Amino acid sequence: MRKPSDAHVPEDMGETVSEQPQVVMYTAAFCGYCAGAKSLLEKKGVDYLEIRVDEVAGKREEMEQRAGRDSVPQIFIGDQHIGGFDELVELDMDDELDPLLGLQ
Repeated sequence: MRKPSDAHVPEDMGETVSEQPQVVMYTAAFCGYCAGAKSLLEKKGVDYLEIRVDEVAGKREEMEQRAGRDSVPQIFIGDQHIGGFDELVELDMDDELDPLLGLQ
């Protein structure tokens, strides 16, 4: 798990940012969908906390309990479980992701 000080900090993308909820993403190595989800959030200039379920003991079980799923990535925006990469992209295509992320 990245420490808060190690969380991804993107470049300024010129977006007006209101109160951004914390984004937490459970990931694993060699996961193309994880890479895609991270790329989408980075393009939007969104900070996220990455939790590697393959590196940190107990985090896969934590993810499964929180998400009810055992696949990665599992993405949370604030307390809301978004799902995986497909659900993240669908929200973006439906113009519902930016409001959830606090982007205007």
